[in-house]
Amino acid sequence: MTAVDEKAHGSAVYYDPYRVDIVADPYPTYARLREEAPLYYNESYDFWALSRHDDVERALLDWQTFSNSRGDILELIQSEFEMPKGVMMMEDPPVHTRLRGLMSRVFTPRRMAELEDQIRQYCVNCLNPLVGAERFDIIAELASMMPMRVIGMLLGIPESEQVSVRDANDASLRTKPGSPMKVVRADKIADGSIYAEYVDWRANNPSDDLMTALLNVEFEDENGVTRKLTRKEILHYTQVVAGAGNETTGRLIGWLAKVLAEHPDQRREAVQDRSLLHRVVDETLRYEPTGHNVARLVTRDFEAHGRTVPAGSAMLLMFGAANRDPRRYDNPDTFDIHRDNISHITFGKGVHYCLGANLARLEGRVALDELLNRWPEWDIDTATARLAPTSTVRGWERLDVVLP
Repeated sequence: MTAVDEKAHGSAVYYDPYRVDIVADPYPTYARLREEAPLYYNESYDFWALSRHDDVERALLDWQTFSNSRGDILELIQSEFEMPKGVMMMEDPPVHTRLRGLMSRVFTPRRMAELEDQIRQYCVNCLNPLVGAERFDIIAELASMMPMRVIGMLLGIPESEQVSVRDANDASLRTKPGSPMKVVRADKIADGSIYAEYVDWRANNPSDDLMTALLNVEFEDENGVTRKLTRKEILHYTQVVAGAGNETTGRLIGWLAKVLAEHPDQRREAVQDRSLLHRVVDETLRYEPTGHNVARLVTRDFEAHGRTVPAGSAMLLMFGAANRDPRRYDNPDTFDIHRDNISHITFGKGVHYCLGANLARLEGRVALDELLNRWPEWDIDTATARLAPTSTVRGWERLDVVLP
């Protein structure tokens, strides 16, 4: 029975992140969750879900109850494996605080800002050959490649190695339609083994990049010892940086193209006034978030909406639903770059707020700027558009831009 059939027959709302028809258009289901089951339980897959903005926001800020200690992917939390130690995305304070503090020392706004010219030049190189074409797949030509190049610029990974690195990262997130992601070994999620040879090479060939900074940074560990990162720790950090921003940022570029094709008046405003680009990017992140949920381990009994979630449960925090909650936003299902409060929780909140949020915004803004420089008008071929098969990130695997 489809979601539409369920509503027509008056049955209880049903949600799971693997069902293809729901993922194709999740917003009607999200609306029903917010109204009918703001604290929802899926018996088939044994997870809970919060969908209202205030509930999701409070949970993100309450890391003591909603723990990151088993990662932020549902299948990881529910796996039987022990989580690897010292991986930032699988730790809570105080360990997370130390790891994040160290990363923020080398992942600086200055370093990211310095990338803007390189990012822009890469966009120019990708898009210039397409001028005069009648159509092109923006995913293949730009969105699937640019974030990998940017991470490569940050880490100093040679271009010849970047495609294989991207493909390895993407493969770890892919799922079969209708099925959970299979966790073979949890310690492989962030072991960084695909970077081992590169780390060894960079240690002997230092440069002005994030990898060299990681190899040389000194810090005081939990035992009060001033030291450098171990090789294993460097591999963990590298995997986190490379994996976190690769697929999600590529999906953002696809959504920018699609949403602006559907809202040509606002696209034309951005053509005339490029100061609006940052609002376009953030409203797109609210309206079509690349990640629709994150998972947390519930560490102690939690009560909400007349129900009790027992300790040890898996909880989905529904960003895609929260970002369209009418309790928080006026006309939430309308794309509006002029809305008074354009903030969203797509990058999370609190101690686990996305460290690469500003870099993702930068990539989206520069890519959109260069698209508008060449094509102030475009449409999307919806007949050939294809969503990517993953339950962790929602976006396009193919998206043809049709030019006038």
